[in-house]
Amino acid sequence: MEISLSILKIDYAKIGEALDELKPELQYVHLDIMDGHFVPNISFGADLVKSIHKDSSLFFDTHLMIDHPKQYIKSFVDAGSDAITFHLEAVDHPVELIDYIHSFGVKAGISIKPATDVTALKPYLKYADLILIMSVEPGFGGQRFMPEAIEKVKYLKEEKDKHQYSYWISIDGGIQDQTLPLVASYLDLAVVGSYITSAKNSLEKLKELKHICR
Repeated sequence: MEISLSILKIDYAKIGEALDELKPELQYVHLDIMDGHFVPNISFGADLVKSIHKDSSLFFDTHLMIDHPKQYIKSFVDAGSDAITFHLEAVDHPVELIDYIHSFGVKAGISIKPATDVTALKPYLKYADLILIMSVEPGFGGQRFMPEAIEKVKYLKEEKDKHQYSYWISIDGGIQDQTLPLVASYLDLAVVGSYITSAKNSLEKLKELKHICR
């Protein structure tokens, strides 16, 4: 299992500095894209992603918390995204969108909000490269972990093993040293934001979480 760093709570002027500090232990960056409609907040767009990517060899894990995601996929691919995840609640034809994302040569993921039953994902599991479970209400960083997410990632692990699927299982929201052990055995990728980025020594916090993963 690996850690994907959410940059949502980092001062945008200091993102490069923050990533440099974590470089010895960091492989994945999680990019929260919000439109103010699908979720009640606005974050950043493809231009910022492109500016970060130009000097980076990190894996860019882009999470579109937006309506009409198909309209924006190419711009985020062009900006450097290695994986693009959309919300099941935001689209009518998930398989078509997965195929569209794959046409650009990047990984395709599906995410669900806390209120969505995890079994709603079942018809699409064989097509996806990544399944992202939200363990907080999407839109804002620093929220408390919702324990009902544990059963969701457990279900995804059982389905993955049963059918020999290849998708990564990921979780996002309230992940820190107390909550990660509750889900670590089911995950491939854990998204962590403020627990690392708000720490006095971010690198040490990242190392602690990676130790839990092992």
